[in-house]
Amino acid sequence: MVTGSRPTSDISDTDNGPVRGALGRRGSERRCIVTREQKPPEGMIRFVVSPDNRVVPDLAGKLPGRGMWLSASRDVLDSARTRQAFARAAKAQVIVPDGLADLVEAALVQRMLDAVSLARRAGQTVCGFQKCREWLTSGRVGVVIRSESASPDEFSRLVSGRRSLPVVTVPDRVLESAFSRDRAVYAVMAPGALAQRLIAEHERFSGVAGRPLPDPAGVSKEQAEL
Repeated sequence: MVTGSRPTSDISDTDNGPVRGALGRRGSERRCIVTREQKPPEGMIRFVVSPDNRVVPDLAGKLPGRGMWLSASRDVLDSARTRQAFARAAKAQVIVPDGLADLVEAALVQRMLDAVSLARRAGQTVCGFQKCREWLTSGRVGVVIRSESASPDEFSRLVSGRRSLPVVTVPDRVLESAFSRDRAVYAVMAPGALAQRLIAEHERFSGVAGRPLPDPAGVSKEQAEL
């Protein structure tokens, strides 16, 4: 059993429509149609069936129609296709797109990019070693962001002497596109809703990516000793 989840038999395999708010209120739970485990929706992926019977990812939880939920895991997404889980939950024949896990992964990368871009326009994030150090020193940081190609040694220098903060590792194009800069490998974001959104999207991305993310020397991928 996955940590933080529990089996349940009192929740339907589908919901009654789009989730209110970003991904529902904290404390609400959904059941994965593959693992049969009950989890908070912010750690899961919702799917709906389009009018032409195609399975469509609903990462924001807002598309109309009855929703089917999967844990944010590449293995689970792959199993849903091979085990006909969508057809059973929908009680109908459905078309599952090829490379479903890859489609969801790409969409989650875009959602992380959107969060950083919104934060940049709002003046809530900066990139570059020196600016990041200034924000870290002043205590203005809610999350530290680094690209997958970031140097572990340089990252360790960036966060040295600071208290613990969440750290997310993102594909290179997230920071490069958000800041319109080549080799943008470090950024920090102010505390607030956008920082929490980025952290939540990164947690889903990490599961769906299905690969270990590179860790800076002596620093875990979730947290750094700042």
